[in-house]
Amino acid sequence: MNALPGSSPEATLAEGFARHVRQWALSQGADDGAAATAARAAQALSLATSAGHVCLMLAELAAAMTPAEGGAPADAPAWRTALLASGVVGIPELPGSRPLILDDEDRLYLHRHFDFERRLAQRLVRCAAPLPVVDAARRARTAQQLATLFAGNAGHADQGVDWQQLAAALALRGRLSIISGGPGTGKTTTVVNLLACLLAQQPDARVVLAAPTGKAAARLAEALRSRAAHLAPELQARLPTEAFTVHRLLGVRPEGAADADNGGPFVHHAGRPLALDALVVDEASMLDLALATRLLEAVPEHARIILLGDKDQLSAVESGAVFAELSADPSLSPAARRDLAALCGVAAERIVPAAPLRASALHDSVVWFNRNFRFAADSGIGRLAADTVAGRADAALAWLRRGDDPSVQWIDDAQPGLAPATLAALVAGYAPYLAALQTGVPGMADVDRDSVDVAAITEAFGRFRVLCAVREGPRGVAAINEVLGHQLRLALAGTAPAGDTRSPWFVGRPVMVLRNDPVLKLFNGDIGITLPAAGAGLMVFFPATDGGFRAVAPLRLPAHQTALAMTVHKSQGSEFDAVAVLLPAQRSRVLSRELLYTAVTRARRQVLLAAPSAVLAAAISAGTQRHSGLLARLRDAMAA
Repeated sequence: MNALPGSSPEATLAEGFARHVRQWALSQGADDGAAATAARAAQALSLATSAGHVCLMLAELAAAMTPAEGGAPADAPAWRTALLASGVVGIPELPGSRPLILDDEDRLYLHRHFDFERRLAQRLVRCAAPLPVVDAARRARTAQQLATLFAGNAGHADQGVDWQQLAAALALRGRLSIISGGPGTGKTTTVVNLLACLLAQQPDARVVLAAPTGKAAARLAEALRSRAAHLAPELQARLPTEAFTVHRLLGVRPEGAADADNGGPFVHHAGRPLALDALVVDEASMLDLALATRLLEAVPEHARIILLGDKDQLSAVESGAVFAELSADPSLSPAARRDLAALCGVAAERIVPAAPLRASALHDSVVWFNRNFRFAADSGIGRLAADTVAGRADAALAWLRRGDDPSVQWIDDAQPGLAPATLAALVAGYAPYLAALQTGVPGMADVDRDSVDVAAITEAFGRFRVLCAVREGPRGVAAINEVLGHQLRLALAGTAPAGDTRSPWFVGRPVMVLRNDPVLKLFNGDIGITLPAAGAGLMVFFPATDGGFRAVAPLRLPAHQTALAMTVHKSQGSEFDAVAVLLPAQRSRVLSRELLYTAVTRARRQVLLAAPSAVLAAAISAGTQRHSGLLARLRDAMAA
């Protein structure tokens, strides 16, 4: 199993892991056949986890690797027998220290992923246990608070049922609440009212807001402030004013730091929990299995956990589709419906949740929001999003060809690079940003920092973004950033300090941080703008938690890249007035309806699609399936 020249890093890692597993099996007394089988399975599993799967199904492994390939087992039962005989594959009841785990339903795991999955399931089941029944007087006060807080929704109820109010009531009824809905469906409004009700009941409750990225965290905090105007001043004062990235909240240990309390990469963990009574996590669909486990284990047992996200969005870059699995079943028990009916003043028989995608042991914890208040279902963005989620490729392309709605434009661009019309559209999208730079940066070599309008320039940059499906290739992030960076430098020539043309740094260059740096308090996904500062040359200005900006010297930045274009994955947690979505000229395995839906719903007002018709149709038709056993682990934890 020697790595071939030009092999991908994932393939090289998988081959090395397979060799290690084979040697381990032989050292445990396995024969050559069992050791070879374990090595084949280890290599396939490593590649599967690199593609985002948590586990590998033996049936798929058997189908993909015929017996003719060096004596591979004939079917899943034969694979199971050989793997268990290898000495390196454990079972859930006796995992030991073996590198691989095989569960009762033929899911093969890396040991660490099985451990994360089981720990997460156990934490969720403990959190989902119902709270003690409150007395009638307190229940009446809660019902009155909910009625008052959600009075403005009376005209938006779905057949007399206000699902935002029901979601808040469900979160008050238990410690675990999972709310799934697309942008503009009212998740933040619901959380504001929920927290107001909670803080009215428990004024000293410690509420913490978090999100996977700095942009999503900042947007969550701003959104809560903007939607709290209807609250009494004393309640507004109790709402949290800051949101943390998950890494910042948990406390990232510096590389090489001693791990005296066995907390892994974070300061806070099960043995050193966070000081909070309620945790609200926005954009929870971005949490991978490992991060979700570590975060929820760090939440004290008494605290409420409220997860907000969109089950139809892209899953995390790393392994797992945690939020999609946790939100798969919005079923409500008769007891829950009775309680919600009493709290919300609606007949129990009218509370009819959607049919579950898959049955889950997390009963009475999930609510789906399907009504969009930002754009109607028949608007351009709403219609394209709905067709994409439903996989209606033919209908979507037919409608796009007609050009009925100016909020969605499609360029059927099949060129390997960018057609002139596509490039012109991208440059036009950044015209307001260019104008802000030309107005906000004086054209002089030595500029007073106070004369640079950092806020206006940052706001202008935030209105538009180019979203790429891939990193490499002529329509990948690297190539598009180079093209657009060149265009921006040309447009700014003579109107702002030019700097060294041999340097990648220039006035107006936006950069995205790619690696956490706790010392600089910069985290993966943070975006800053390169601007001149008095006596310091070019600096990169990042939004600060106090609403201002802080400048960081380019040489001090951790790994970063130009951010005129970003991947769709990196755009999660962000919203823009307009987006341009670039798909590659050829079909790619990374294209999926979840990716396209995520890209389209980053826009508030305008979407430009640039893609060949065949590629666009293929993306809408291709759903993503990530293998996991989280629902099985939840059943196990519930039965324990």
